[in-house]
Amino acid sequence: MTQNIYKSHDHHACVHSALERAQALCSAQGARLTPIRQRVLELVWANHKPVGAYDLLPKLAAEGFNSAPPTVYRALDFLLELGLVHRISSLNAFIGCTHPGEVHPSCFFVCRECGKAQELDPAQVQQIARQAEAALGVTVEQQMTELTGLCPACKAAA
Repeated sequence: MTQNIYKSHDHHACVHSALERAQALCSAQGARLTPIRQRVLELVWANHKPVGAYDLLPKLAAEGFNSAPPTVYRALDFLLELGLVHRISSLNAFIGCTHPGEVHPSCFFVCRECGKAQELDPAQVQQIARQAEAALGVTVEQQMTELTGLCPACKAAA
């Protein structure tokens, strides 16, 4: 089961764990987690809110990194290819993956008020694909699902 980011938790542990998993995955696959790639991953994991590539540019520039759009997009493409981040299509933004290194469907709940995004349990989401395959006789090759609404804190504040 995926950790519920809408409940109180140690967010620094989320970031630390994401970096450890990224380093292990890169090592296992013979890939390099360069300083820019690592920093982009850290910024993507900064607060459980999807972040756009252009939102990263000023932060990287302030830290002395080459913040040209192609550099940021190459870093994001690398992270996407390794399964370390997901792209949330409706927002054209990126969010850290809680199941890196595992091939799984992408499904998120995004709070329309605070903007935090929760990755849902892949096992539950895969059931939808299996049902569609059985009902339609198709083969699902990729699945991206986005749910929007209010998280518990925003719902309570409304």
